[in-house]
Amino acid sequence: MNWLTRLNARLSRMAMYIAVAALLGITALVLWGVVMRYVFHDAPPYVEQLALILVISVAMFAAAAGVREAGHIGMDSLVVILPKKAQFAIGVIVGLLSVLFGIVLFAGSLQMAIAVYRNMIPTLDISEAVRYTPCVIAGVLIVLFSIEHLIAMFTGKEVEPSWY
Repeated sequence: MNWLTRLNARLSRMAMYIAVAALLGITALVLWGVVMRYVFHDAPPYVEQLALILVISVAMFAAAAGVREAGHIGMDSLVVILPKKAQFAIGVIVGLLSVLFGIVLFAGSLQMAIAVYRNMIPTLDISEAVRYTPCVIAGVLIVLFSIEHLIAMFTGKEVEPSWY
């Protein structure tokens, strides 16, 4: 478990750094697009497509890091009042559903990336598959992070947050 925890902690931090960098990129890119459009009357054609890729990156990498940090949406107030065995069972179900979601995200995104890799985004001159790459990576990360949580539950340990 120690090697998985160390690996996942690094991957989680990297995912969050990528999400933050993409968010800063969106901010700078949109500001650039607005200034170019309204001040210089020369809107760059690539701004919208690049911003879309960055939004997908923010969402996917931040969501994956949120799974590792157990920051995903939960109904703790209801689960806390249940007996310990029921809490454990619900935790296992949530973990297994998270693994399943990560697998479906990975497989579906990979299938889409393969299907469109020959198509180009005209304003960026890169493959359409780039749009699906963050989703593919996030699917793998969600599976790894969810497995770590399941192992921790069955061994009676807790997953240490990456940010403290």
